[in-house]
Amino acid sequence: MTYFHMIIVDDEPIIRRGLQKLVEATCRPVATIRLASSAEEALRMIDEQPPDFVLTDIRMSDMDGLELCRCIQESQLPIQTVVISGFGEFQYAQKSVSYGVKEYLLKPVNQVELEKVLDKLIAQTNGLRSKDQSILSIRDCEAFLVRIGEGIWNLQKQDLDTVLGEWRRYVGGLHMNVQQTVTLLGESMQRVIQFLNEKDIYPFSAEPIQMNEEEAGNAEPAFEKFEAIVHGIFEQLLKKRKGKTIDPIEAAKEYIDTHLNQEVSLEEVADHLGLNPSYFSQLFKQMTNETFVHYRIKKRLEQARKLLEIPHYRMLDIALEVGYVDYSHFAKSFKKMYALSPTEYRSKLGID
Repeated sequence: MTYFHMIIVDDEPIIRRGLQKLVEATCRPVATIRLASSAEEALRMIDEQPPDFVLTDIRMSDMDGLELCRCIQESQLPIQTVVISGFGEFQYAQKSVSYGVKEYLLKPVNQVELEKVLDKLIAQTNGLRSKDQSILSIRDCEAFLVRIGEGIWNLQKQDLDTVLGEWRRYVGGLHMNVQQTVTLLGESMQRVIQFLNEKDIYPFSAEPIQMNEEEAGNAEPAFEKFEAIVHGIFEQLLKKRKGKTIDPIEAAKEYIDTHLNQEVSLEEVADHLGLNPSYFSQLFKQMTNETFVHYRIKKRLEQARKLLEIPHYRMLDIALEVGYVDYSHFAKSFKKMYALSPTEYRSKLGID
């Protein structure tokens, strides 16, 4: 039998020892359990002898658990990390995905949940896939919530309904009680809204998911409220785009790219997309980090550079091809972007 080594990290002595007893009670093949009172102490232990698993609280008085996970990831040691967090820290814990965290345990940790996590860690360490998917995985949650956000943003109703169904089955399979489910759905809704607000200039919001006394014994109303909020945001965005279901920025870029030889205005593109010009202008700058005019000029000159690399194209024709009637204006703009005039650029390529 293969035996494993673990470090438990928590700044509360009682919790550290409690977790140690829980791990020992699982009767899993964990040969040694070292206890660290801080992330810094844990890192010293890892330097001395790397463990197979690190179980850490997400919030501690010095360096927090996520910073510890980041350091472990950067060390590139084959260590699997698990974070422990309270319900109110779910969004905070989502950052752990990028730090290679394998599992996420909710407080208070019980033996059954811990056994499932240990079994998954052991299976993964042995290069096997665990068949038990009834643990709340922060990576899985993040993937679902991003898909929900993308379904809304791209206004893909069918895709959105599909992922909502998958999300409901996933959460339902976690065997949480009603209050845990309600809390998870509430935190998840905030993550979806955060995803959308990173894209849109006018922020979305939603009322908290709450249950009345009659609904307290059943999680079904919480799922219905979650889905109703998602569909409500979907309708808000559909109305804002005047029925256009495409991503406005990608559509705008495509329109500009296919009309480089025309004097396309911001108002024209906004009208094509069914958006208010002022809103579209702000959204375009937010999503691309450049203005509409700068993007159009950049794409014109990128195309001009490609055409200049074709010997038989006349420079005057190239200027017209990318929307410049005045050749001197074209040459000035080209030099400003590439620090070479069109003639100098061709000479550098050996084209006369």
